Amino acid sequence: MTIDIVPYDKKYAKSFYDLNIEWLKSYFYLEPYDEIVLKNPEDFIIDKGGIIFFALQNSKVVGTVALMAFDRNGTYELTKMAVSTQYRGQKIGQRLMQYCIEFSRNKGIDKLVLYSNTRLKNAIYIYKKYGFKEVFLEPESPYKRSNIKMELYL
Repeated sequence: MTIDIVPYDKKYAKSFYDLNIEWLKSYFYLEPYDEIVLKNPEDFIIDKGGIIFFALQNSKVVGTVALMAFDRNGTYELTKMAVSTQYRGQKIGQRLMQYCIEFSRNKGIDKLVLYSNTRLKNAIYIYKKYGFKEVFLEPESPYKRSNIKMELYL
């Protein structure tokens, strides 16, 4: 299976929204912050120095992930990762993760952070596999559903 990873293009905006909504509704619930970001990825991610990637198979979007500028110290949040239900189990999430890490290193990004939930055992396993370490989760976390924060120094 050939997977191509490409950067954001407006033609993929609906796929970004749909994949993330599908993922959120199957594991958790949609928070107001999610809805705002997912409906306006250019305003909330791209225009603020972030980037969104898409995993394509035969030109069809099968997964997505974003790197969102987190602070002024060179930190980015790895966020909005979702893989289409019919393509899960094919390591597409791991390919997206590896791509983001390599991209970040090449761009001189110092650190990646992510927010997750320990219910997502497979996701936590993947994060640890790629070197993310658990750190203190601030009480004002941007996501109510998150109960773990992890970071990776590059």
